[in-house]
Amino acid sequence: MGLNIDEIPFSWVRKELRLVRRLERGATGMAVQRVQEWLTLNGIAVVVDRRFGPATRYAVGRFQTRRGLPKTGEVNQPTFEALTAPLRRALAPPSTAPAGISSAVVSAARRHLRERPREVGGSNRGPWVRVYMEGNDGPSSLWCAGFAGFMVRQAAWHTGAELPIRPTFSCDVLARDARAEHRFIAESEIADGGFSVDRLPRGSFFVQRRSPTDWNHVGIVVAAVDEIIETIEGNTNEGGSREGYEVCRRIRNLEGKDFIALAPNILSS
Repeated sequence: MGLNIDEIPFSWVRKELRLVRRLERGATGMAVQRVQEWLTLNGIAVVVDRRFGPATRYAVGRFQTRRGLPKTGEVNQPTFEALTAPLRRALAPPSTAPAGISSAVVSAARRHLRERPREVGGSNRGPWVRVYMEGNDGPSSLWCAGFAGFMVRQAAWHTGAELPIRPTFSCDVLARDARAEHRFIAESEIADGGFSVDRLPRGSFFVQRRSPTDWNHVGIVVAAVDEIIETIEGNTNEGGSREGYEVCRRIRNLEGKDFIALAPNILSS
């Protein structure tokens, strides 16, 4: 199933995927920045400086040659669609609708993971970050919660379901809301045998705990068994950092983690 930009319910995402005018040498501004970011994400690294100079023109021509497009060095609609194809694929509705919101969250996370979302142009910057952070990026835009929340937004969009949780960029707010809504599963509940990790619905969130009232990283659980969870998470890296640069699939220990289910009253079910 293809992607119709006009049907995307998120205005900041539509902005990332629209080319307002043809871009050529001499152009400046945010539209040029997006082209430079996507050139770099597609393996043709240029300086992200918002100026369409000779280097950007050359890079666009190289990209066009690689993709079998007319080599003009200018960015028209076909070239821009090819540049942004990874994001378009990540957002496209699945051919078969997942069974329920939790499955849809996992499906969305896997679609994004396949496209290798990562920062470009600086710390916490680039089109993927802006998609996950409602159009924001920059050093202060830590985006692990933004990524997890956007997967829920995309899942709700594709299934027609109501949002099961309130998206936020704060791990602490996620945990606090989950406790108030009886969606929170503390590690102690699992350690005491009150809850088996095997019962944790896939698509639930893990939150990395620093103290009983402070959490500093979040991701999506795609599998869980015994003392192990498999996750897809944003703003991390190969070292498992909470302040990385990409979306990764990780295998993590249960230690130091609490969980947020998308369905309420999970402990009593």
